[in-house]
Amino acid sequence: MARTPLDLDDLVEHWTLLKDEHGLVSGKRGATRLGFAVLLKFYTQYGRFPRGRFELPGEAVEFVARQVQVPAAELDVYEWSGRTVEYHRAQIRGHLGFRECSVADADKLTGWLAEYVACKERRPEQVRVELLARCRTESIEPPTPGRCDRIVGAALRVAKEMLTARISVRITVQGTERIIALVAGADQTDDAVPGEAGAGEGEDGPPVLGKIKEAPGNVSLETMLTEIDKLLAVRAVGLLADLFADVAPKVVAGWRARAAVESPSHLRTHPLPLRVTLLAALLHEREREITDTLVELLISTVHRIGARAEKKVTEQLVNAFKKVSGKENILFKLAEASIGEPGGTVREVVYPAVSGGEQTLRELVHEFKTRGPVYRRTVQTTLKASYTNHYRRGLIKLLDVLEFRSSNHTHRPVIEALALVARYAAAGNTTYYPLGETVPVHKAMGGDWAEVVHRTDKRGRRRVVRMVYEIVAFQALRDQLKCKEIWVVGADKWRNPDEDLPQDFAERREENYRELRKPLDAADFVNELREQMTTELTLLNDGMPRLSWLDIAERKSGAIRLTPAEAQREPRNLRRIKGEVLDAVTSVSGGGSLSAEVLAERLLLVIYAYGTNTGIKAVASGGHGRTEDELCYVRRRYLTPETARQIAIEIANATFAARSTELWGQGSTAVASDSTHVRAYDQNLFTEWHSRYGGRGVLIYWHVEKKSLAIHSQLINCTASEVAAMVEGAMRHGTTMDVEANYTDSHGQSEIGFGITRLLNFDLLPRIKRINKVKLYRPVAGEPDAYPQLTPALTRPIRWELIAQQYDQMIKYATAIRTRAASTEAILRRFTRNASHPTYAAMLEVGRAQKTIFVARYLRLRDLQREIEEGLNVMESSNGANSVIAYGKGGEIASNRRDEQEMVVLCLRILQSALVYVNTLMLQDILGEPEWTDLLTAADRRGLTPLFWSHVRPYGDVNLDMDTRLNLAEVTVPGPRGADSEAARATVENA
Repeated sequence: MARTPLDLDDLVEHWTLLKDEHGLVSGKRGATRLGFAVLLKFYTQYGRFPRGRFELPGEAVEFVARQVQVPAAELDVYEWSGRTVEYHRAQIRGHLGFRECSVADADKLTGWLAEYVACKERRPEQVRVELLARCRTESIEPPTPGRCDRIVGAALRVAKEMLTARISVRITVQGTERIIALVAGADQTDDAVPGEAGAGEGEDGPPVLGKIKEAPGNVSLETMLTEIDKLLAVRAVGLLADLFADVAPKVVAGWRARAAVESPSHLRTHPLPLRVTLLAALLHEREREITDTLVELLISTVHRIGARAEKKVTEQLVNAFKKVSGKENILFKLAEASIGEPGGTVREVVYPAVSGGEQTLRELVHEFKTRGPVYRRTVQTTLKASYTNHYRRGLIKLLDVLEFRSSNHTHRPVIEALALVARYAAAGNTTYYPLGETVPVHKAMGGDWAEVVHRTDKRGRRRVVRMVYEIVAFQALRDQLKCKEIWVVGADKWRNPDEDLPQDFAERREENYRELRKPLDAADFVNELREQMTTELTLLNDGMPRLSWLDIAERKSGAIRLTPAEAQREPRNLRRIKGEVLDAVTSVSGGGSLSAEVLAERLLLVIYAYGTNTGIKAVASGGHGRTEDELCYVRRRYLTPETARQIAIEIANATFAARSTELWGQGSTAVASDSTHVRAYDQNLFTEWHSRYGGRGVLIYWHVEKKSLAIHSQLINCTASEVAAMVEGAMRHGTTMDVEANYTDSHGQSEIGFGITRLLNFDLLPRIKRINKVKLYRPVAGEPDAYPQLTPALTRPIRWELIAQQYDQMIKYATAIRTRAASTEAILRRFTRNASHPTYAAMLEVGRAQKTIFVARYLRLRDLQREIEEGLNVMESSNGANSVIAYGKGGEIASNRRDEQEMVVLCLRILQSALVYVNTLMLQDILGEPEWTDLLTAADRRGLTPLFWSHVRPYGDVNLDMDTRLNLAEVTVPGPRGADSEAARATVENA
């Protein structure tokens, strides 16, 4: 498919000769006149000269040719080398004030890049972009590609030396000695597969370094104590907390990744400043990661203590427990019998009034005892025993290594309670806290725990039971950690929530509002939202008599009754089309010799191994001649998560560029998203039990656009917020697609989700669960009869004053998500029902208003209902394809390492995207034939999808042929290659 044609606006803006430019071309004739003119306009737009005729769009040449009154065909005889073109270039440079890049200019550019760019950005392709931009600013003609590479390489090298020298001098002599000692001694190879037994980050160094790099195990006391030892080992090195404060996080992360995969022998070969910096970055990042792990262990352990206590007590009582039904009838019969014969005895009057008599009443009493206060006290007693006899040792030790803080004075008593627990941790078998000790009181001490925390001693004094108080303190800590009301010093995921927000928000306030396309005045935002609510409710109210599928009335089951949409016509010709594709693949699937590009071939094999979940060992046994060690080396050294993610993005962008608008229509701006459960090894913190799927595993959250192309994937645990995952993928997919709407399953109907998506400027379009129970909010108060047709489904008015009060703070949180100051999950973690955050209440009101707008449209528009169902059907089809592609090991991710699990997901996305890309080209080739022009019906076009796999052979021998290509039309991606588009290739070229 040819490059995207330029429209008239582009031609007028970039290819119109100005008055002074007409003077430059006036003295020239024929091909020289036209060639000079296109060189001039190309240089004006791109800051460089074209490398040949192939870079000049045909529409632009025609447009310029008409202006200089020379036939466009004359450009074919223009000479692109020689004295004439050099003279033209010099004349154009002089006119525009540009100059060629001299040696002095190159040195100056290198120094500028090293000081301002390369110290923050280590990717060569991004530094190159900044170099070209700087050349344009300084009116310097960009150097040749080879010279650009040398300048970029020199800048990266100088910046690395500057940074490593700066970091190494900040470390004390004793700290440097301890760091060097970490890699002294044992030599290991670095060809192992990360995460496999006997290999990877946890096995490739001396005991201390290997211990620090190990991944955590499952939730247990042993894992907690091990992680505490690792944290103490890192802290023993004595690095400053702000050692990397002035270094870009991406640079530190790059150093950490490099130190993690290099063996001790490789690290010892580096110059001392580089060696010390790499290891310091590894220790710095691991300290934060281990701290996060300990917080997660604390949260999971406290939950497990309570959950196991309840389970144990329940199992003890279940045999004796029998649920008594019809309690209301029993109560009525007892009351009626008692009133009828007030003078009778219980055995004569009460027992006969109940079916089952005395036995039924005994079962009712037993049920109350087992489910009421007695049951709770039994659970609490069991919980206390579990805590005291087993888990207490680890939790108390956590208080010594973690520092908890809170920015909210409301939760100060919990912090003080933890200090009290730590102070008396070694008090032996003391039952109560001393009488003179001040015991902080917090909310968790009330409710069911009130009677257990306090006890009357032998002298009749009300005392606080120490062990029970410790349990309650840890439960309060867990609850407040989860919503980040309490945070941990030195953590990353559980850090101070104020650090998640953009620190320069006030200085860039107008810019932030403009980027989110929101008015600066809160009143304008409120008025716009209220007006949309009023409009949609009015349209729904007025259209009710014509909506045969909708009925709103007072009824016990819910006010709204919506009839499902009728099925659409089935496509008739899609099976035949897929058969044509199968024939095309079969005809070109012959063998061939292997390619000489060894690294590219190995990368493909490794991606196939992970994406199909068969593993490197199985793929290495094929007939391609690559050994397991060779593939492991490529995985370890080259295929990072960022590289895999960029490969998937590039395939997606190539698919968008290759699509024929005649066949697929204009580019879509809507995606469907949902999670799918995958079984995984559970000896780690990330894998969790999922009650709905009835097993342990992880969730993969996918974003798939309407033509079945996956634009984003993320690995999340089973308790993670799917709303946060939905927002994360829609905002940070990285492709050229502009997401304006997101279809989701019922998890997307949350009010907080509607609120945050409204602020981030894309429509949330969920499938509404139990729509009969949905309530519509009123836009204004005091108008009870404004929407008579909707009255049964209406509830209270929106609290607009709360939205206005918190408007600036809501924009601040939305800006944090947009600018990636923190992850979406970290931002939304504060917005839970357990939190008392004032912005949360305002965000809920925005969400309720937006949800009302959506539901009113959804009920009124049949097309919207079908659109959402179609989008979610695409998502289901995508999940079906994934199960076919990732067939290995029964679909279970056979690793306990999160990075390995993530790599499986990323490679699966690469394979599915590649399948869609190839199928897209095949379908365009086949359907471009004349016989299909009149054969395809509207239903066929609606159901046409490039996601099918009937021509794929997932089992048996797979022959990798790097030379043979499918016989498809050549596809040209429009426009010059951007910086991001070379990221995936750079890994191979820089090997």
